[in-house]
Amino acid sequence: MSLKGKRILIAKPGLDGHDIGAKIIALALRDAGADVIYTGLRKTPEYIARVAVEEDVDALGLSILSGSHKELVAETMQFLKKFDAEDIKVFIGGTIPPEDCEGLLKVGACGVFTSDQTLDEVVAAVDRVLAA
Repeated sequence: MSLKGKRILIAKPGLDGHDIGAKIIALALRDAGADVIYTGLRKTPEYIARVAVEEDVDALGLSILSGSHKELVAETMQFLKKFDAEDIKVFIGGTIPPEDCEGLLKVGACGVFTSDQTLDEVVAAVDRVLAA
């Protein structure tokens, strides 16, 4: 498993101020060979989509703990579409109730990760999607 040569943006949309999980995922992806960019806290969906385009990333990971994952993911996907960047693979991580996972996948997410998954499982899933 290697993400060598892949560019991945990790972002924290919304007002959530907890980013330890996002930083841990960023480090795990970096250790797997990816070039990882982290936006920092409290970014808007438009800003995140714009940075994803400007940085020419292969994937975007959204870390959301605030409970507003459905709205934030949908808005981010809309901006990716507006910027002609629908080819960027989007992953969601955080406090996501199981009943919301299907809806996030329907709006275009390639994977939804919670604290139930190990870092190895997350990295392997990202690798599989980006290798396809």
